[in-house]
Amino acid sequence: MDDIEAVVDMIVESKKVVVFTGAGFSTESGVPDFRSPGGVWDVFDPSELNLPNFLRSEEIREKYWRMHKMMWETIREAQPNAGHYAVAELHQMGKLDCIITQNTDGLHQKAGVPEEMVLEIHGTMQWVDCLDCKRRYPREEVHEKMLAGEAVPRCDSCNGLLKPATVAFGQAMPERETRESEIRSSACDLFLAAGSSLVVYPAAQMPVIAKRGGARLVILNLTETPHDHHADVVIAEKTGETLSRIVALAKEKLSV
Repeated sequence: MDDIEAVVDMIVESKKVVVFTGAGFSTESGVPDFRSPGGVWDVFDPSELNLPNFLRSEEIREKYWRMHKMMWETIREAQPNAGHYAVAELHQMGKLDCIITQNTDGLHQKAGVPEEMVLEIHGTMQWVDCLDCKRRYPREEVHEKMLAGEAVPRCDSCNGLLKPATVAFGQAMPERETRESEIRSSACDLFLAAGSSLVVYPAAQMPVIAKRGGARLVILNLTETPHDHHADVVIAEKTGETLSRIVALAKEKLSV
C-alpha cells in the first residue's frame, strides 16, 4: 500500500480529524511564505517589528503598518486553493473536528469551513484591534484610512493605538485558541499537519500532543520537519493537489 492509500484509509476509519495548516498551505493561493525568498522578511526586519518596539516608537508603527498594508493587498485578493476546498469537503463528510491554523489569511473560512471550526492561533488579518479601548474594526475599514493618508491609523473612538489582530513577535498567543487547540489535538484520532515547517512553538507542539493522545499523525509538507520521526506517514508533496486527491479518494471509498 502506498502512502496516499494509507492516508485515505486513515480518513475513512477516523471520526475526529484535526487539520493543522501552516504558511505552505496558502502559497498555492499566491500568499507568499514569510520566510521564503521574496517574502515579507526579505523586505522588513522581523526582529525590529516586535510588540515592545511597536508600543514605544511611532517610526516602528509606521513600518509595521506599511508591512501590513503590503500583506493585506495580497491577502484580500487571494482565493482558496484545492487544499482549502479539500478540508472544507472533510467538513461536509462529517470527518473534520477542527482546523488549527498558523495562517492569518481567512482562506479556510472563504472555502466554506464555519468560523467556529477554525482556530487561528496566530490571529487574523481580517480584523484590527484598538489596544486601548478594545474596539474591533474590519481590516478593510482601516485600509481605507491608510489610503486616505493615515500612515499610522488611530482609533476613531479613543484615538488609541490600532494594531492588526495578528500575533506579533513578543506578543502572547491567544489563550482561548491555544488552549482549545491543545484539547482538540489530544482528543482527535487523526492529526493531519499540512504546509507547516513545524518549528514555531507553541503551535508546533500540537502534532506531538495528538500523538501522545493516541492519534495517527500524517505530515504533508514539501520539506522535512523536526516531527517527521513521530509521524505514521510523511508525504513530501504540494499540499493542495495532494490533499485534494486524498480527500476525493476517501469520499469515493465511503460512498461505495
